[in-house]
Parts: sequence; structure tokens; C-alpha cells
Amino acid sequence: MSHSKTTLEKVVIRFAGDSGDGMQLTGTEFTKAAAVAGNDISTFPDFPAEIRAPAGSLAGVSGFQLHFSSTEIHTPGDTPDVLVVMNPAAFKTNVGELAEGGILIVNTGAFVDGNLKKAGYDHNPLDDETLAQRYRLHSIDISQLTMAALEDTDLSTKEKGRCKNFFALGLLFWMYSRDPAGEIDNIQGKFGKKPRLAEANIKVFKAGYHYGETAEVFQDVYEVAAADFKPGTYRNITGNEATSLGLLAAAHIAGKQLFYSGYPITPASSILHYVSRYKNYGAVTIQVEDEIAAVGAAIGGAYGGSLAVTASSGPGIALKGEGIGLAVITELPLVIVSVQRGGPSTGLPTKTEQADLLQTLFGRNGEAPLPVLAAKTPGDCFYCAVEAARIAIKYMTPVMLLTDGYLANGAEPWPLPNIDALPEIKVEHRSDPDGYQVYKRNPDTLARDWVIPGTAGLEHRIGGLEKDFLSGNVSYDPENHERMIHIRAEKVDRVVQDMGPLDLAGDETGDVLVVGWGGTFGALRQAVGLLRAQGKKVSHVHLRWLHPMNPNLEPLLRGFQHVLVPELNMGQLRFVLRGKYLVDAKGLNKVQGQPFKVQEIVSAVQRLLSGERESVAAAPA
Repeated sequence: MSHSKTTLEKVVIRFAGDSGDGMQLTGTEFTKAAAVAGNDISTFPDFPAEIRAPAGSLAGVSGFQLHFSSTEIHTPGDTPDVLVVMNPAAFKTNVGELAEGGILIVNTGAFVDGNLKKAGYDHNPLDDETLAQRYRLHSIDISQLTMAALEDTDLSTKEKGRCKNFFALGLLFWMYSRDPAGEIDNIQGKFGKKPRLAEANIKVFKAGYHYGETAEVFQDVYEVAAADFKPGTYRNITGNEATSLGLLAAAHIAGKQLFYSGYPITPASSILHYVSRYKNYGAVTIQVEDEIAAVGAAIGGAYGGSLAVTASSGPGIALKGEGIGLAVITELPLVIVSVQRGGPSTGLPTKTEQADLLQTLFGRNGEAPLPVLAAKTPGDCFYCAVEAARIAIKYMTPVMLLTDGYLANGAEPWPLPNIDALPEIKVEHRSDPDGYQVYKRNPDTLARDWVIPGTAGLEHRIGGLEKDFLSGNVSYDPENHERMIHIRAEKVDRVVQDMGPLDLAGDETGDVLVVGWGGTFGALRQAVGLLRAQGKKVSHVHLRWLHPMNPNLEPLLRGFQHVLVPELNMGQLRFVLRGKYLVDAKGLNKVQGQPFKVQEIVSAVQRLLSGERESVAAAPA
């Protein structure tokens, strides 16, 4: 049967199934193929918190969304054009988001009475005749076809069932004109130590590919051309990978050993995993017994002269709070990475949120300011990690780097950086004892000297008690304490010297300024681009530095009639901006564990422009 080929500019595909169906692997493998084909890509893995949620349950649905394009894109897409569902629970939780007229591929083999009941159905939803009217429905018994492909193998029924995700992958490879040879090599590499499983998955993958080729239900195949990238060497990278490589690069540039201490916590754990792979580059990692020990060990590493790092998520940052305060008062260079997730308490461990900004700014006892910056894309995590290390060393202060679950697990094409072109990280350990005072400061940065313990003639003590402003001796003098409070705050404020220009898209004056930070970047930048193409006087500024604020921000805010602050929280940056600049900023707030959709931003701006000021307070569910 001949099939016509349709060229598309971009496609959004979502794979959804039980947490044991291998949806994350399926999505990742298709992402690799899109990258090899030269597409611009953006991914959104979405999985349950439980290690193994009850099979077939709504809570156990795992999804992976991929947006691939022949043009530049910034988000994983608002709604899927293609939805592959492997069971009734995945159907129920995802079908409502499929674009009208989109392709719906359903594994009918899983739509049995038991699974339907677990998903809350009293009848089979595939019997609804309107499905075929709303979507291009393809009902395929993937479970049975997988078993048939493996009938000559000695795998158990359970082992055979685990291969069905590769049938779906093979089918999508055929539909979107991907070369199957590369994926076969990938499967052999991934399952190299288990040749039986490698052979089985390859068989099922080929069965899915050939099903698309021979089944008469598919009239079209599609092609998405390569995107026009700047020349260079690219790789796919997730935010946590980029953060890890940024920390390693910073240590290399600074000529220091990277010392990382951490405790496992979703979604930050993989930073420890990635860094630990680079022992041959001098990286030292330690997994300690709890979050308090992790920050304590990192402070020890900084005191000993290493580039010291610890990472966690909101609950762990709360436990580290006292230790971070100790790093503030001792004025040691320490990088703290906070990969935000849904809260409070344990909250939504695998879902994204931006609700830890106020914790980061104020979540320590006493006056304990520190520089705070936030990454905007997975690849940007690399550069923010380098910058956090540079500022920590230059100003002798702990620095907090904010990312989030969306950035940590999402992926994008990333041009490999020229390490020689990265900013210098100059390290000076004082060795001259003449005139040494513990808190004698650099006149430009107010940083004290970084002295490695044991250096002859430079014996000194630091600690949690307040110290004399020069000698470092313990001091309870009221005026000295206030002086030290102001000096430490001024030191952090001087980081503005290193900030550079704001990240602004659009004009410096207009009707609406959209102010964002962190992982909302893609949705905000794309939404504002669409509005500007319609002739709207809308601009977007995305803040890298959240403390101190860029000095160019205040005049920019005052140049617009409206200021809109979209955040995945209840309005934390808006609270800060209103308090600091006395601007009537409006919030667009969403706390569903999901990132913004582009249309949510567009609609909010349009409501502001039409005068519906109060209606932008919350994003639609």
C-alpha cells in the first residue's frame, strides 16, 4: 500500500500509560531520534511520585510529551497533536487535552473489565461513536500484537508484556519517517547485558514499524524537516545534567576540586548521580545520612578550600536553613541548588512548582541575605551553575541557584560551550600573614580573604557567633553586630556589578510588561512573541537575578501601563516587586504541578488589555 507523505512544521506527541509501561523510555528514545533528525525539541516528562503506583490506577499514569519542530520552539507544547494511550487510566486523564482532529492511538488490549473499573469506568469509553468524529482514532491491540511478535521466544508472559512500549515506538517511527536502524542500535546498546531482552525489544519495535507500513488504517506518513541551528556541536541535555556539568566546568575554570555532598530527594537526586560519574575529573561526592549533614559537609568543604556544592528541593532546603545561615555568617563560598517541586511538606514530589522563592529569600533566622539566581531553560542551568560558583568565590558568600522539576527533567538541544570563552573564576588563597585580619575586606566586593586552614601564620577561627568586624574575635558588642549585618548585606548588594543587561524581549515602554523568572521562560517568551506579532505593545523581561534585583528593572517597570507576573505559585515574585518598587503588579498564578500553557499567558494579557484587571488573578484549570 502506498502512503502519501505530508511535511509538517512541528508536532506535539504525548505517550501515556501505566507507570510500568515504559512511557519515559519511549519518549526519551523518540526524542533522541528527533534530535538526530536535526529538529528543535522540548520535552516534558510527567510521572507519579510512587516508585510503583497501583497498576491501572489514575494516580499511576505516567506521561512523556515531546514537541519537535523545524523552527525554533520554547515549550513542550500546549496540547498534543498525537496521543498514544496504553490503558484506560491514561485515556481518562489525557484524552481531554488532545487537539481537535488529533491522532489518538489506543492500546485496546488493555481495555478489559478490570482496568476499566480501576479507571472509574462502568463501560468502555472506546464505544463512544463521537470519538472517531473528534479525533483520528486508531484502535490497535498493541498487547496482543506484542505477544504475537514474541511467540517464538522463551520470555515469560510478564516479560513479553513489558516490551509493548517498543511497539508504540516503532509505529511512531514509521509515522514520522524516522530511520529505524539507529533505534535498533540504541536498543542493543541499552540492553547489551541482557541480549534476550534486547532481541525481544528489537522484534517488537520492528513489528510496530511494519504494522504502520502494512496496515491499511494509516493513509499518511509525516515528515518534520531539520531546524536551522547555528553551526556547532549539539547534544540533548536535561536541566539536572546541565547543572552538574556547569558545576564541573566551574571547578575546572577555578582550578579547584569540586566537592559535592547531598542526600537523595526528588527531583534533585540525579545531580548527585551525574556528578559522581566524573571522579576522573577530580570531583568528590558524598551521600550523607540527612540534609543537615549534607550542608554541614559542604561548609567543611568550602572551609577547606574546595568548590563546595549541595543540592536539594524545598523540604531539604528547609532542613538546611540553619547551616545556610552558618555559611552566611562565616562568609564561605558555597553553592546551594534548590530544584523546586510541589509543596508544602512532601507535597507533589514529581511535579513542578515555583513556590520556594520566599523560602530562598527569607527562610533563615536573622538577617541572612545571599545572592539568588534562577535558570530559565534546561541548557541555561549550565551557565547559571557556572555563574553561581563565580559569584560565591568572588564575593565569599553562599549563593542559591533555583531550578525546578520542569527544567530538571525536561530536555532541549544544547550547543556545547567553549570553555575558554566562559567568564574567569579567579581564586586567591591568602598566604601572606603580614597584616592579616579575618574580616579585612576587598574594597570592591567586600569579600574577606579565603584562607585555607593550616596555612602558616594565618591561623584563624570562624563560626556561628558574631565576630568583630576586623579581627574575627567573638563579639557581643551591639554596634559591631549592626555593622556586620550591614556589611554582609552590602556585600550581597554589590553583586549587581556582575549582572549585565536584563533579558528583555520587546520595547522598553508599552501597555503590558510580562515579568517572569525560572522555568516559565519558554511559555512567556512564546506568548509575548505571538502577541507582538498581532501588533500588541507587550514586552517580556525574564529575571535571572532574584536577589539582589537588577538595577535596570525599576525604570523598566515604570514604563508600562500594566505589569503582569505569571508564576507557578500564589504570587511570590509579585509580592516582592510590589513591596520593593510599589508597582501595581498583577499576578497570573497556577499551582497544579503543571507548567504554564502559552495560551494561558496570551489570554491573561488580552484580559489586561481589555480592562478586565481582576480576572487575571488565577490561571484556568
